[in-house]
Amino acid sequence: MDHAGFQAWLNRYVAAWRSGSRDDIGALFSEDVVYSYRPYSTPVRGRDAVVADWLRDPDEPGTWAAEYRPVAVDGDTAVSVGESRYPAEGRTFSNVFVCRFDDDGRCREFSEWWVEQPKPAAES
Repeated sequence: MDHAGFQAWLNRYVAAWRSGSRDDIGALFSEDVVYSYRPYSTPVRGRDAVVADWLRDPDEPGTWAAEYRPVAVDGDTAVSVGESRYPAEGRTFSNVFVCRFDDDGRCREFSEWWVEQPKPAAES
Protein backbone atom coordinates (compact mmCIF):
# COMPACT_ATOMS: atom_id res chain seq x y z
CA MET A 1 0.00 0.00 0.00
CA ASP A 2 1.18 3.51 -0.77
CA HIS A 3 -0.38 6.97 -0.26
CA ALA A 4 -2.01 7.07 -3.71
CA GLY A 5 -3.41 3.56 -3.32
CA PHE A 6 -4.74 4.37 0.14
CA GLN A 7 -6.37 7.59 -1.10
CA ALA A 8 -8.02 5.58 -3.88
CA TRP A 9 -9.29 3.08 -1.26
CA LEU A 10 -10.61 5.92 0.93
CA ASN A 11 -12.41 7.40 -2.10
CA ARG A 12 -13.99 3.98 -2.78
CA TYR A 13 -14.97 3.78 0.92
CA VAL A 14 -16.92 7.05 0.64
CA ALA A 15 -18.40 6.00 -2.72
CA ALA A 16 -19.55 2.66 -1.24
CA TRP A 17 -21.09 4.46 1.75
CA ARG A 18 -22.89 6.78 -0.67
CA SER A 19 -24.08 4.03 -3.03
CA GLY A 20 -25.18 1.56 -0.38
CA SER A 21 -24.25 -1.16 -2.86
CA ARG A 22 -23.52 -4.55 -1.32
CA ASP A 23 -20.90 -5.17 -4.04
CA ASP A 24 -19.18 -1.80 -3.57
CA ILE A 25 -18.97 -2.28 0.20
CA GLY A 26 -17.80 -5.87 -0.05
CA ALA A 27 -15.07 -4.99 -2.55
CA LEU A 28 -13.33 -2.88 0.10
CA PHE A 29 -12.73 -5.69 2.56
CA SER A 30 -11.05 -9.07 2.77
CA GLU A 31 -13.22 -12.08 3.49
CA ASP A 32 -11.85 -12.31 7.04
CA VAL A 33 -11.86 -8.57 7.85
CA VAL A 34 -12.05 -7.43 11.47
CA TYR A 35 -13.90 -4.07 11.60
CA SER A 36 -14.02 -1.91 14.74
CA TYR A 37 -16.22 1.19 14.80
CA ARG A 38 -14.55 2.53 17.93
CA PRO A 39 -12.01 1.49 20.52
CA TYR A 40 -13.13 -1.13 23.02
CA SER A 41 -16.20 -2.11 21.00
CA THR A 42 -16.75 -5.66 19.85
CA PRO A 43 -15.51 -5.81 16.26
CA VAL A 44 -17.59 -7.03 13.36
CA ARG A 45 -15.88 -10.06 11.82
CA GLY A 46 -16.03 -11.14 8.20
CA ARG A 47 -16.90 -9.37 4.95
CA ASP A 48 -20.53 -10.54 4.86
CA ALA A 49 -21.08 -9.36 8.43
CA VAL A 50 -19.53 -5.94 7.68
CA VAL A 51 -21.67 -5.52 4.57
CA ALA A 52 -24.81 -6.47 6.51
CA ASP A 53 -23.87 -4.08 9.30
CA TRP A 54 -23.31 -1.17 6.88
CA LEU A 55 -26.73 -1.85 5.34
CA ARG A 56 -28.60 -2.29 8.63
CA ASP A 57 -29.31 1.42 9.20
CA PRO A 58 -27.78 3.40 6.31
CA ASP A 59 -27.47 7.17 6.26
CA GLU A 60 -29.97 8.71 3.85
CA PRO A 61 -28.43 9.91 0.58
CA GLY A 62 -27.64 13.62 0.60
CA THR A 63 -27.70 13.93 4.41
CA TRP A 64 -23.95 13.67 4.91
CA ALA A 65 -20.58 14.44 3.39
CA ALA A 66 -17.23 12.90 4.18
CA GLU A 67 -13.63 13.21 3.15
CA TYR A 68 -10.57 11.41 4.42
CA ARG A 69 -6.88 11.68 3.55
CA PRO A 70 -3.84 9.54 4.29
CA VAL A 71 -1.36 10.75 6.89
CA ALA A 72 0.88 7.68 7.11
CA VAL A 73 1.49 4.47 5.20
CA ASP A 74 3.96 1.83 6.33
CA GLY A 75 3.88 -1.43 4.40
CA ASP A 76 0.39 -2.92 4.76
CA THR A 77 -0.68 -0.42 7.44
CA ALA A 78 -2.19 2.98 6.68
CA VAL A 79 -3.64 5.80 8.79
CA SER A 80 -6.04 8.50 7.64
CA VAL A 81 -7.75 11.52 9.14
CA GLY A 82 -10.89 13.24 7.98
CA GLU A 83 -14.38 14.44 8.70
CA SER A 84 -17.90 13.14 8.45
CA ARG A 85 -20.51 15.91 8.36
CA TYR A 86 -24.27 15.83 8.87
CA PRO A 87 -25.27 19.45 8.08
CA ALA A 88 -29.01 19.16 8.79
CA GLU A 89 -28.19 17.85 12.26
CA GLY A 90 -25.40 20.36 12.81
CA ARG A 91 -22.99 17.50 13.58
CA THR A 92 -19.40 17.02 12.47
CA PHE A 93 -17.14 14.16 13.43
CA SER A 94 -13.37 14.05 13.24
CA ASN A 95 -12.18 10.57 12.26
CA VAL A 96 -8.99 8.56 12.37
CA PHE A 97 -8.86 5.24 10.52
CA VAL A 98 -6.13 2.66 11.04
CA CYS A 99 -6.27 0.08 8.25
CA ARG A 100 -4.26 -3.03 7.45
CA PHE A 101 -4.44 -4.41 3.93
CA ASP A 102 -3.97 -7.78 2.28
CA ASP A 103 -1.90 -8.33 -0.86
CA ASP A 104 -4.97 -7.63 -3.05
CA GLY A 105 -5.49 -4.14 -1.57
CA ARG A 106 -8.51 -5.16 0.48
CA CYS A 107 -8.72 -3.99 4.06
CA ARG A 108 -8.30 -6.90 6.48
CA GLU A 109 -8.35 -4.85 9.67
CA PHE A 110 -10.21 -1.56 10.13
CA SER A 111 -10.22 0.48 13.33
CA GLU A 112 -11.94 3.84 13.62
CA TRP A 113 -11.54 6.49 16.26
CA TRP A 114 -14.00 9.37 16.09
CA VAL A 115 -15.00 12.34 18.17
CA GLU A 116 -17.88 14.71 17.63
CA GLN A 117 -16.73 18.28 17.26
CA PRO A 118 -18.30 20.61 19.82
CA LYS A 119 -20.95 22.95 18.57
CA PRO A 120 -20.05 26.63 18.67
CA ALA A 121 -21.19 28.40 21.82
CA ALA A 122 -24.32 30.46 21.27
CA GLU A 123 -23.53 34.12 20.94
CA SER A 124 -25.25 36.40 23.42
